[in-house]
Amino acid sequence: MKKVLVVEDNEDNMELISFILESNNYHTIRAETGYKGVDLALQERPDFILLDIQLPDIMGTEVLKMIRASEIGDSIPIIAVTSYAMAGDREKLLESGCDGYIEKPIDPLAVMNQIREVIGEAP
Repeated sequence: MKKVLVVEDNEDNMELISFILESNNYHTIRAETGYKGVDLALQERPDFILLDIQLPDIMGTEVLKMIRASEIGDSIPIIAVTSYAMAGDREKLLESGCDGYIEKPIDPLAVMNQIREVIGEAP
């Protein structure tokens, strides 16, 4: 079973994302803050990470930089999950090191296809 680290401070979003992933046979590891997300990424070495960009302690872009600068570097796909939907935001996040981008509000019917496309899994 693949491990997924979900870094999300909104409890409702965390529950929804975790439910969708667990219903599709993924094991979820949860972090409600950016620093906890970095720690868990380094400890747990998940198969991929879903990263909220607006977190209470540090921005998700800083979490991204910290993970990319660590010993796990680019070995783990990181997918931004964000309500940032201004023109150019998607491109900025992809250029900064994210492997994918999912807009909030999350579409429960489409999110697994979006995730599978980024991590290279067939539906």
